[in-house]
Amino acid sequence: MVAQLEARGTMRAPAGDTTMMGLETLVRMPRRWKRALLRLMDALLMAFSLLVASLLVRNDGSLGDGGGWLLLGVAIAASPLIFQLLGVYRVVLRFMHLRFMVSLVSGVGLVSACLLVIDQLAGWPVAWQAVPVFAMLAILAVSGLRLLLLELYLLSRHHPRKPVIIYGAGVAGCELARALHHGGLYRPCAFVDDWRGLQGSLVEGLPVYSPEQLENRIEQLGIELVLLAIPSAPRCRRRQILEQLERLSIPVQTIPGSEDLVSGRSRIADTCDVQVEDLLGRDPVPPFPELMTANIRDKVVMVTGAGGSIGSELCRQILAQEPRVLVLVDNAEHALYAIEQELQLWAGRHGSRVRLRGLLASIQQGERMREILSSFGVQTLYHAAAYKHVPIVECNLVEGLRNNVFGTLALATAAVEARVETFVMVSTDKAVRPTNVMGATKRLTELICQAFAGRRDLGHGKTRFCMVRFGNVLGSSGSVVPLFRTQIERGGPIEVTHPEITRYFMTIPEAAQLVIQAGAMGSDGQVFVLDMGEPVRIAELAASMVRLSGLEVKDDDHPEGDVEIHFTGLRPGEKLYEELLIGSDVQDTRHPRIMTSRECSWAWPELEAYLVELHDAMSTSQHRRIQELLIKAPLGYSPEGEMVDLVWEAQHASSPRAPVTQEASTSSDLRLVRERLRSSGSA
Repeated sequence: MVAQLEARGTMRAPAGDTTMMGLETLVRMPRRWKRALLRLMDALLMAFSLLVASLLVRNDGSLGDGGGWLLLGVAIAASPLIFQLLGVYRVVLRFMHLRFMVSLVSGVGLVSACLLVIDQLAGWPVAWQAVPVFAMLAILAVSGLRLLLLELYLLSRHHPRKPVIIYGAGVAGCELARALHHGGLYRPCAFVDDWRGLQGSLVEGLPVYSPEQLENRIEQLGIELVLLAIPSAPRCRRRQILEQLERLSIPVQTIPGSEDLVSGRSRIADTCDVQVEDLLGRDPVPPFPELMTANIRDKVVMVTGAGGSIGSELCRQILAQEPRVLVLVDNAEHALYAIEQELQLWAGRHGSRVRLRGLLASIQQGERMREILSSFGVQTLYHAAAYKHVPIVECNLVEGLRNNVFGTLALATAAVEARVETFVMVSTDKAVRPTNVMGATKRLTELICQAFAGRRDLGHGKTRFCMVRFGNVLGSSGSVVPLFRTQIERGGPIEVTHPEITRYFMTIPEAAQLVIQAGAMGSDGQVFVLDMGEPVRIAELAASMVRLSGLEVKDDDHPEGDVEIHFTGLRPGEKLYEELLIGSDVQDTRHPRIMTSRECSWAWPELEAYLVELHDAMSTSQHRRIQELLIKAPLGYSPEGEMVDLVWEAQHASSPRAPVTQEASTSSDLRLVRERLRSSGSA
């Protein structure tokens, strides 16, 4: 029976499908045929309008003598020609604009004028009474035809579309509604707006409701999606709205922000998932122009780790401040290529004359760093290169130290020798009382920069060292946000390490701007701490993302939910709560989002001896000794759990054997650095 019904359905399509097929055929006609058909219909409508107008104004209900029929012929012949000259037929119907109506009215006016002139020259008292009525009827008929064709086009295009409500009936909301009318995915049903003056009115032909009516309208209209169209609203306001929408468990999408719309990076119809920065509700402080340009404008600037999340954004911000030369350094070929191509494209588009230089190099290569800094005459250096993924560095103890600590040492030494003016090191909140190796390495690099700042035996005293410490940035590699989105799209579960784990968050552009501004302030050896706002519970962040996707979190209270949150346990070295300050000596700066902190430091002679000992332990792969040295240093390092270095585990899993040693030349690297420092200090 089912097969018979299916076969019958394929043999004879329903009437509705036949109509849709006919409309589709009409839409797919060649454009020249459609224009010819439109000219014919315009001519007939103009003739019909004149006929009706004459019948209305004459008592005998006729066109009169031969003059009336002649005018009818003129209207039929002249209308398509005049419309053609005015460009009426060049307008694509689905993109009609108000200017089209101006052309249309002008065309009808010219046709009416022709009829009056011919009537007066021939002495036929027909047109002077009928033409005004004819003009009004013609405008209604010709414009009505186009509106009818537009509706037929939309009907042919729109297979069942998702009914949506637009939150925000301003300019952006209206543009979005017009764009959706021409699209094939969504059908705007109504607006929601906070302003009482709009509530109850019609905007773009759609009713405007108050936010209190939203829940009822969603049920009545069968709404499947809410589109947030308030790009200029502050993030604190957007967060309030999202909190109201979150409890409705309906998918929410947003249009791009005002900056992206103005710059042309995005269009009004480019809807996307709600950005996490909207959930945080943190409004960035406009940058101080004098701080942004102080160490950059018309200078030679270098960025290490230029292809990374922070490094690449630093490059974008720096390029906009017009340095003389921007030197990009990274040891990852593809990342360096990508950021260099992006910056060159931006520079070409904006007519920038900044010279870009992309260099493949590792900060561990001290001689290479000194060569680069001296050859280009670098004046400002932003050091963003580091291994930063906590679990990876935890499992690769020696390489984490080699890159983060001794790479920074080699770079700082090279900067002093090349007489770099400003050395800005990008640090992390994980350096505060670290429980993981990555945090310990970053705190140790802070001590190195502080020690270099306090060294007067270097002779030059030219390089000013400062450090900028902040928390997680949204959108960086390894960020939980894209991971959560992927897990939600798969239907879950979302994996969170602990129910109480919290983190500070900041957008990458804001972080990069604050790093640049902090580097322009303060004295030598200062640690700057960025105001990260309030910490965010990761579990709550995940739940909000689920609900704003139109789904429900599956838990004990909601066993019928859609996406479950699994707690997997803290990873090696991971902390429940991150901190930004070590001591209590915190002072404000001229920027409301930047604080400065004077923290404990280590004099260079003592630090130098410690680094030699640490390097020797690394050269002989003494993992336990390395850990003891990290605990011994004034880092606040307190490891939790057993060591998880992969090489150490492999060594202890196999039969006992002598530790693997590296070539003797590697253990002499630090001594060469020390000799060069001493020689430069005595010069």
